[in-house]
Amino acid sequence: MTELELTVNRKIAAPREKVFNAWLSPAMLSKFMAPPFGSSEPSRVTNDPVKGGRFSIVMVTPDKDIPHAGTYLEIDPYSRLAFTWESPYSLDDSVVTIDLAEVDATTTEITLKQVKFRSEEARDGHEKGWTSIMVLLEDLLA
Repeated sequence: MTELELTVNRKIAAPREKVFNAWLSPAMLSKFMAPPFGSSEPSRVTNDPVKGGRFSIVMVTPDKDIPHAGTYLEIDPYSRLAFTWESPYSLDDSVVTIDLAEVDATTTEITLKQVKFRSEEARDGHEKGWTSIMVLLEDLLA
């Protein structure tokens, strides 16, 4: 099922630079990289935001911790991030690409694409997760 992919779009009322920096800041990532069903605890994040650098995001839930990790493939300031996405629910060579487009000085459009999933159910779960993450990011930057 490696041909499966998803795309999530969202306009956020924040400048593109602020949105981009949120995706690289461990303090910010810990607040918005959370499971869609909510958690009272922030995620545990480590990050080396350079091409070839690694990140780790452990989402905390009441039942278990959900580990995520990856390697940065591309960091184009204020416009694009690309990284591998390693999680229990995606294939090891899954890739996430985030493109940021300036709508105006105070609004940014995010287009997030992820490729390669184990199943349609895994893809649909990731789509729900990324949509929830975008909502949390928007709330955090508002």
